Amino acid sequence: MTALILLSGTVLLGASVQWLTGMGFALVAVPALILLLGPAEGVALANCAAGAISVVGLAGGWRRVRPAAMVPLCAAAACTVPAGTWLTRRLPPPALLLTMGALVTAAVLLVMRGARLPALGGRGGALTAGAVGGFMNSAAGVGGPPVSLYALNAGWTVREFVPNAQFYGVVVNAFSVTANGVPGLNGAQWAAVAAAMAAGGALGTAVAGRMPEHHARRLVLVLALTGGVTAMVKGVWTLS
Repeated sequence: MTALILLSGTVLLGASVQWLTGMGFALVAVPALILLLGPAEGVALANCAAGAISVVGLAGGWRRVRPAAMVPLCAAAACTVPAGTWLTRRLPPPALLLTMGALVTAAVLLVMRGARLPALGGRGGALTAGAVGGFMNSAAGVGGPPVSLYALNAGWTVREFVPNAQFYGVVVNAFSVTANGVPGLNGAQWAAVAAAMAAGGALGTAVAGRMPEHHARRLVLVLALTGGVTAMVKGVWTLS
């Protein structure tokens, strides 16, 4: 019962922050999910949940998607998703936990710094961000930070970023679910996840109009950084 409550709380928190910021489910939820379910199952659940939330969110904003940027992003992601899946199936659980925690932590620190990288400009930047994001999404469930850095370097506003991030989330998570499979949860766990996603969506929608955007973004990054460091510590502890 305790594990089910923790699973529900993790999914609820992840869903609510994704509704607040356009992405963030995986950054917030993956470290806790891999501790609760194991690396492979945790990433698979994050792929399923983040993809489903992106589908719902995209319904109202698909007209603002930029095909010229998103087609190369998604095409590059499709090419690297298998490599991320291969990694998750080859590394032992402690090493995988450490790797995922390190990927999350590094990605969050880059976003926090607002890194502007010449390599992420133009068509080449879209291909680079998509390739890195696809690999990270299938390996660790966190494909959003490279796209955030691409958008930052491209000078996108939040209004421009959100629908494109949701479109990317739909596509890359579909590829990742195809490669990683669906998590083997039981009926009670699936029911808890579905209820938590619905509650998180309602909570995120209610808070979205009241919380300043920079506060919401900071909250997501702090939670993600805490989770990433925790996963790394757990991996090191298990290895030792």
